[in-house]
Formats: sequence, structure tokens, C-alpha cells
Amino acid sequence: MTRFGRLFRDGVTTFAPLALIGLLALKMKNRPELVQTGRFYVVDADTLARDGNRLRLIGIDAPVFRQQCQCNLRDWARVTKARKAFDKLMKTGAGECRVSKHDRYGRLSVTCKADDVDINGAMVRRRIALSYGGYAAEEVAACKAKAGLLAGDFERPRDYRREEQMDRKGDRLAGLGGYLRRIVGWDR
Repeated sequence: MTRFGRLFRDGVTTFAPLALIGLLALKMKNRPELVQTGRFYVVDADTLARDGNRLRLIGIDAPVFRQQCQCNLRDWARVTKARKAFDKLMKTGAGECRVSKHDRYGRLSVTCKADDVDINGAMVRRRIALSYGGYAAEEVAACKAKAGLLAGDFERPRDYRREEQMDRKGDRLAGLGGYLRRIVGWDR
């Protein structure tokens, strides 16, 4: 085989897989977006249900069902108020949720609108949910108002879930770090 033939063969074997990867990426990007419309059942302050599917609002975090907060030295079930506000927002018009992916619990991660109102952003702007990887500007504006979730004593939902998980495990150290600590004897 000539030198030119070897160069050509090597070039083809090098660039063919790259071209295939590029085509696959293009095909995945052009996959049709899943959109669900109609009526949704509000499960909690950041989760919907429809046709047996759970849909989790992406980019926000809302109070957990059992989470209680203090406002003016009185217990205030913020999750109930947040759920009711979410339900009211979803009923302002025809609901439309765009699915981006599945989360680690198998729920569909969605961005929802009702009459051109971004529900995810509205939840943060109205201080009934917090930014969780999205809607940071809305949370900054909400923090200045000191109302809703931010009125009184408040624990971020992710912190509440973490503490609740530790309580369920009997304060055992979790994960690989905990396993290594137990082996070394640092967990005593």
C-alpha cells in the first residue's frame, strides 16, 4: 500500500467515528420535546401529577410536606400555603408543561406555563418557593421583600430533607465517607 493510501485509510478510521458521534448528538438534540397540556393535580408545592406521571418543577425548591416554620412566634404550615398558591397559579389558564428529563426519582422534570406565565419563576417571585439551580434573579428580588417563605424563621427545604434523612438513619454517617469513617474508627 502506498503512503497516500495509508494516510487516507488512517484519516478515514480517525474521522469516521467522530462523524458518527456528531450525527448521534445532532439526532439527540433534534428529538421532539415532550409537552403535556391540560389539567394537572398539584401533589405538593413543587410536584404535579397527570396520567400516572409525577412532574417536578425544575429549578425551584418548595417546603416539604412535614416541614413547619415559625412566623410571629406561631407555627405556620408554609407547605400548605405554598401548595394552595401553586394550585391557584396552575388554574390561571391552560396548563402546559415542557419535559426536559427525568430526575433521580423517575419524575419528569418540567417547566410549566399557564397563560404565558412561567409558573416556576412565579413561585420564586411570589416567595412560595426558592431557587434551586435556576431562577436566582427572582430569588434575589424575593429576598428583598422578606415575605412568604422568607418571613420569620425558615429552614431551606433541602436542609430540612437532609436532617430528616439523618434522623431516619439514626444519626449514622451515610455514604462512602461514612463507611470509610466507620472502618477507620472515626465515627465513635
